[in-house]
Amino acid sequence: MQEEITFKELKDSGYTDKTVNQELQGNLIARIKAKQNVFEGLWGYEDTVVPQLKKAILAGHHINLLGLRGQAKTKIARSMVDLLDEFMPIVKGSEINDSPFQPISKFARDLVAELGEATPIAWVHRSDRFFEKLATPDVNVSDLIGDIDPIKAATLKLPYSDERVLHYGMIPRANRSIFVLNELPDLQARIQVSLFNILQEGDIQIRGFQLRMPLDIQFVFTANPEDYTNRGSIVTPLKDRIGSQIFTHYPKSIELAKEITEQEANISDEDKATIHVSDIAKNLLEEIAFEARNSEYVDAKSGVSARMTISAMENLVAAAKLRLIETESTNTSLRLVDFASIIPSITGKIELVYEGEQEGADQVAQLLIDKAVITQFEKIFPSIPKLEKEGVKTTYTDIVEWFDSNYIELNYTATDTEFHKNINSIKPLLMVIEEHAPQLEKEDQAFCMELVLWALTIKNKLDKAENNTSIKFDSVGINQFLYGSN
Repeated sequence: MQEEITFKELKDSGYTDKTVNQELQGNLIARIKAKQNVFEGLWGYEDTVVPQLKKAILAGHHINLLGLRGQAKTKIARSMVDLLDEFMPIVKGSEINDSPFQPISKFARDLVAELGEATPIAWVHRSDRFFEKLATPDVNVSDLIGDIDPIKAATLKLPYSDERVLHYGMIPRANRSIFVLNELPDLQARIQVSLFNILQEGDIQIRGFQLRMPLDIQFVFTANPEDYTNRGSIVTPLKDRIGSQIFTHYPKSIELAKEITEQEANISDEDKATIHVSDIAKNLLEEIAFEARNSEYVDAKSGVSARMTISAMENLVAAAKLRLIETESTNTSLRLVDFASIIPSITGKIELVYEGEQEGADQVAQLLIDKAVITQFEKIFPSIPKLEKEGVKTTYTDIVEWFDSNYIELNYTATDTEFHKNINSIKPLLMVIEEHAPQLEKEDQAFCMELVLWALTIKNKLDKAENNTSIKFDSVGINQFLYGSN
């Protein structure tokens, strides 16, 4: 924490007054020259969004981040705070972060005029220079710009014509800071109009007060594409005053998606130490999101947020943790059967088109998981043929034939020892794993064995019946007879 000083001491220290843009630009340039990472944690944006963001800052532009939900728009805006100076001097007691060099409020102007170089100076940390507002339809001009405060007028016995009766809104209080307005199209058009002069000239008008207040603010707006929201739009004159519009996007590869989930999922160090999550399981989880974004049942204009896989990963770990508690084990590995627990994470994060509504949210979620299983399966194992020629064996013939006289039931709550013993009893399946995935760890091989069984059921080579405690795999037709259809 910086100690309070006087205006004279501030000037004697050699401090140079800077605008927000000058701070952002100076620190950005310093980081680039030092070969430092400018924006931490923005995976997949290194060659797309980040270069555009750097150019917008260097140009001194206000920024509109346009993209579907779950594309880190707010995270990008918050990361800009790190480019501000660590501490900023203000006139002590100022409501709007007045610079002692250029005070703009009546309070600060009068204080500097009265005390001069003895004006007390306080310091504001950069973490307190970030202001954020969600643009909901009930936001009004008073919230953003300000209004006359009758209580202040009565208490101080001031006429309404005195500037001191003003109550400043969020934007003036964000002077010399970063102000983020989320979901801009949701802001009513008449409220958007009130931002025109602030963006262009820095003027504000409160209840007839004509104030020349050159506010120094870095505005960052976020919005979903207008063809999706249908709740409103950004009025054209306001668009014209926003210097740079930057489009965000979803991660373009599984690897980048995994990095995002790893970074954002709320998983404790204890859980990471006791629950093994294989790369194949992580890939499968991200593949579900990729399948959802391409699904005929999911509204593409709505998007599939990265929060879906983050929430799903937390659910998967929770399922494994519950198994540890119930079995009183010390360690476990994530299983494919655990993926049943992510269905609530999927159904709550996707918008369905008419055909999807007809199928039902749970059924669509299961279809997405099945498609992802097949995609990941075929990256490791040969494809399962639709038709088999008589007398010609495939990679999976022995497995299917094993189920003609056997079945297997995988219990969600079985210990790892019991689970491995159970699935390892399928000798033909072990041989397939040894041939196509010999390099994998024991736990990862067990996951692959489940992957093969799951793929065989999806391709109708085996049957799968589920209940609250287990999944039973059997030859085609047996489960329907004993348990009914899936």
